Amino acid sequence: MWFVVVLAGMSIRRDLLGITSIVRVLGLNENCYHPLLRFFHSSAMNLQKLTELWVSLTLKLFKKVIVNERYLIIGDGIKIAKSGKKMPAVKGLHQVSSSNTKPEFIMGHSCQAIALLAQGRGTHFAVPLASRIHEGLVHSDIPKQTLSEKMIALLKSLKLDRSFYLVLDAFYSNRKIIKGILGMLEHLVVRIRNNAVAYYPAPRPEKPSRGRPKIYGEKVKLGTIFQKLNFFIAAKSPIYGQKNVEILYYSLDLIWKPRGGLVRFVFVIDPQHGKFILMSTDLTLDPLDVVRIYGFRFKIEVSFKSALRILGAYSYRFWSKLMNLNRRGSGDQNLDEKSENYCKAIFKKLLAYELYIQTGLIAQGLLQYLCATFPKTVWECFGSWMRTIRDDISPSEQVTSTALRHSLPEFLKDSSDDSNFKKFMKQKIDVNRSDGIKFAS
Repeated sequence: MWFVVVLAGMSIRRDLLGITSIVRVLGLNENCYHPLLRFFHSSAMNLQKLTELWVSLTLKLFKKVIVNERYLIIGDGIKIAKSGKKMPAVKGLHQVSSSNTKPEFIMGHSCQAIALLAQGRGTHFAVPLASRIHEGLVHSDIPKQTLSEKMIALLKSLKLDRSFYLVLDAFYSNRKIIKGILGMLEHLVVRIRNNAVAYYPAPRPEKPSRGRPKIYGEKVKLGTIFQKLNFFIAAKSPIYGQKNVEILYYSLDLIWKPRGGLVRFVFVIDPQHGKFILMSTDLTLDPLDVVRIYGFRFKIEVSFKSALRILGAYSYRFWSKLMNLNRRGSGDQNLDEKSENYCKAIFKKLLAYELYIQTGLIAQGLLQYLCATFPKTVWECFGSWMRTIRDDISPSEQVTSTALRHSLPEFLKDSSDDSNFKKFMKQKIDVNRSDGIKFAS
C-alpha cells in the first residue's frame, strides 16, 4: 500500500521536495511521513525484482518501435546535483555541455539510465526502464568497473525478451561497450568522434606466406571522408522531427580496432546538425536506417527532463547521520577502512536512493502509458487551460499529471469500487488541512 501511495504522490505532486511533497499533495496525516521514509529503507523492497517486474509490464503495455525484429534501447548518463554533505556517493563531477546553461563542475550523483523507445498517438517517447548510481563509492566488495562495463551490467539485469539495437552517444564508443554488446549477441548504434581512425581490410596475398595473415590494411582518418563530397548521396532526412530536410550521406565498411573486425560507418552532412559520423555493428543495416535509429537518441534527453522537472524522480533528500562530512570537490568515498556497520549503513542509504529513482521512473512510465493510450480521457480530466491543445498527438506527462490530480478526489469519493487503496487512503487523510479536506469530502 505504501508503494501505491508513493506512486500516486509522485504522479500528481506540484512541487519536488522529496517525501514532504507526497504527504502534502495527498493530504496525508503528518504521521505518514516516517512510514514513507521507512518504505524506501525497507529490506522488504527488492530493487532487482521490482525492476524486472516493471520491464515485463512495460513490454506488455507499450507499442514498441521495432527495426529488423529488434527493440530500440537507448542508454545515457545523467549527473544529479546534490549539496548534502552527509549523502553517500556524492562527489565532484565534471559536466561537458554544448551550451553554457550547465555549470562545469558540480557536487552530485553520477547515474546511468536505460530506456525503451515506444510510440503513441503521433509521437515517440523513451520509456524509462532503470537508472542506477554508478560512481561515488570505493570498496573491496565493489567490482572495479568502468562506466561502460556498468552500463552493460545494468542492461543484462533487465532480461529483455527480444534482441535489440543499443543506441548510445560518443562517450560510449569504446572497446568495452562493443565487446559487451557482441557478447550478448546484440548490436550497437553509436556516434563516433570525428578524429577516430579505422582501417581497410588487408589485401589477400597472392601467395600464402608464413605467420599470421595481415588484418589491417590502409589507415583511414574518418574525418577526412567529408572532403570527398562526390561520394555522398543526397536523401530526404530520416531523422525524427525533420521535415523537408535533405541530407548527404556516405556509407563505408571498415575495420575498427575496438571491434576487432568490420563495422559500418555512416558519414552524414546535415544542414541543421552539421557533420557527424555514426557506427553500426550490424553490417546488414541500411545506412539511412542507422541515421534514423540514432535520431531517436535525443528522446532519452526528453525523458530525463520529465523525470527531473515533472516527476522529481531524482529529488531524494535522504542523508546518513552516521556518515562523515563530505567536503566540496571531493572524489570517491573509500569505505575500505570503515567499520562493517558504517559500510552497511552507507550501502543501505544508496539502495534507498536507487529505489526512490526506480519508483519515480515507474510513475513516469505509467503517465506515458496513460497519455499514449487514453489521450481523450486525459484531456477531459485536465480541467485547466492551455493556449494550444493538439488532438492529433498524445498529451505530455505534465498534462496527464494534472488530469490525475484533478480526478483523484472523484476517484476516492466513488463508493462503487471500494478498493483497499481507497480504504487505506481514507484512514491516512488529514482533515485539518485544506488538501486533506478536499480528498475527505
